[in-house]
Amino acid sequence: MRALIYIGGGIDPTNITEHPKGDDLTIAADAGFRNAQALGVKVDLLLGDFDSLGENEIPKDTERMSVPAEKDFTDTQLAVETAIRKGADDLVIIGGLDGRLDHTLSNLAILEDLSGKGVFATITNGQNRVRYLNSTSTLIPRSGYRYLSLLTLSEKAKGVSVEGCKYPLKNATLQRNFQYAVSNEITGNCALISVRKGGIYVIESKDR
Repeated sequence: MRALIYIGGGIDPTNITEHPKGDDLTIAADAGFRNAQALGVKVDLLLGDFDSLGENEIPKDTERMSVPAEKDFTDTQLAVETAIRKGADDLVIIGGLDGRLDHTLSNLAILEDLSGKGVFATITNGQNRVRYLNSTSTLIPRSGYRYLSLLTLSEKAKGVSVEGCKYPLKNATLQRNFQYAVSNEITGNCALISVRKGGIYVIESKDR
């Protein structure tokens, strides 16, 4: 089952192509409710400590889950765990890639955690879209994002290959302290990205 999770932070609604379909689960985390509204989405569940969202903004018929402001997890982490408990194994997180850097890095770390659990996940705000790959491969279709970059947080990511792009790679090694696979561009209908050992972030982006 797929779940779409709307979190806080600015978004570019014109470049967000991920929309709920059929039986998709929709969850908003606190101020992410505003992003869901901006995209015309009526969420199945609203959760969080509501330190960012005013009580008068919440429709009376919206199901809510309230948690204390002082807690050991973020509202986004709570939304992700809730979606997984409800059976989701494919997550799209919308928002959370601008504003406070600590929140952004925390949200990116969620992708790595989900990868280790066998859950497919992406995060997007319409200017950036990010996936995490660990010793696997994926196809990235050409879209409204101009640039394609690969970044590793592992000491080394080995056997990195890129096909279908302006600057191809074959069996390359990326290092955490020397990130050079930045600002590539897809030239065909899609790009094939693979990594043999280690983890990489696959980042699609466009200028504002």
